[in-house]
Amino acid sequence: MTFQDLGINESILHAIDEMGFASPMPIQEKVIPCLLAQTGDLIGLAQTGTGKTGAYGIPLIQNTNTTEAYTQSIVVCPTRELCLQIAGDMTDFSKFIPGIHILPVYGGASIERQIQALRKGVHIIIATPGRLIDLWKRGAAKLDKVSMLNMGFSEDIELIFSAIPEEHTTLLFSATMSREIEKIARKYLRNPQEIVIGSRNEGAEKVNHEFYLVHASDKYATLKRIVDYYPRIYAIIFCRTKIETQEVADKLIQDGYNAEPLHGDLSQAQRDLTMSKFRRHNTQLLVATDVAARGLDVDDLTHVINYGLPEDIENYTHRSGRTGRAGKKGTSISIVHLREQGKIKKIEKEIGKKFVKKSLPSPKDICTKQLFNAIDTLERIDVDEEAIEPFLPEVFHKLDWLDKEDIIK
Repeated sequence: MTFQDLGINESILHAIDEMGFASPMPIQEKVIPCLLAQTGDLIGLAQTGTGKTGAYGIPLIQNTNTTEAYTQSIVVCPTRELCLQIAGDMTDFSKFIPGIHILPVYGGASIERQIQALRKGVHIIIATPGRLIDLWKRGAAKLDKVSMLNMGFSEDIELIFSAIPEEHTTLLFSATMSREIEKIARKYLRNPQEIVIGSRNEGAEKVNHEFYLVHASDKYATLKRIVDYYPRIYAIIFCRTKIETQEVADKLIQDGYNAEPLHGDLSQAQRDLTMSKFRRHNTQLLVATDVAARGLDVDDLTHVINYGLPEDIENYTHRSGRTGRAGKKGTSISIVHLREQGKIKKIEKEIGKKFVKKSLPSPKDICTKQLFNAIDTLERIDVDEEAIEPFLPEVFHKLDWLDKEDIIK
């Protein structure tokens, strides 16, 4: 099936082509025709990283009446980072649609600027709930003509529902059908159509699940050994609390690792800088809480490391789904202390995947990996012959007492 087969208009097809997408993902094949036909409330469940933003975002854009300057659709997000990601994707999809206005609104940014933008007329608002409610109470966000609401969690949702017309379509998209999501669906959605790709709480398809069983006092030493064994690791390390997140990040930094913390006690400017560095691969290890990392889309993550299992099994699915995205393989590693063994079975049953129990790599294993990584890096260096030529005579003179074996050693 092609995007054209789904009934998408030429302007959006042009943008999709420019973005490099060849064919729709399964969730997009099922959802887009339904939403373009505006068939009523809908629940969309699919693994993390399977194109849910495009599934609801493309129909929202195509169904927008750009000749009118009022807000017609709202997408509610749990975090600022996800809000910006969704807004960026939807702006890309709507690149060739003249006159459409999409605005992300969130806490930590100037509310005055957001008010000014809203007064000019915004068709689609991508918002965190707290800031949206604040803007609505100030009379800046006019929600009385909203016909489409998309959400995936319940925080502050009561007030938002009270602000929009009774006759509207509600969309609920999530990676899992947790108790929270079921409760929202029962309370707010009217006879929703449910579209499920995979099973309801299935783990991401291309993620391997591994665990190391250790004493609680050995968790940090285990984490270091795992990281050392994968010299090119690019990972999120999940911790349960803000305090633990900061402590683990501080220890890693002190021990010479390229790590940064991400949690709710950081200022918005600090969080933005941390995420920018991580996305550019300037930071190798992001140590984060579940809340701070919820919905983060980062390309090419090799691993997710659970520094202890989460209390809620749903959070494990969200965590592990950060890797193994866009058809690539990834690994979810859990550092499990002896009292947590029972949780592994529960998670296996929920996600329909088996965990592999691993033994910690030996110091010799780690040294071998690190040495061959250094050799690979050396072999791949692209030498600029012209630039280095003037320096070579002095370099050769400096090193002429060394033979090949000495240099290798």
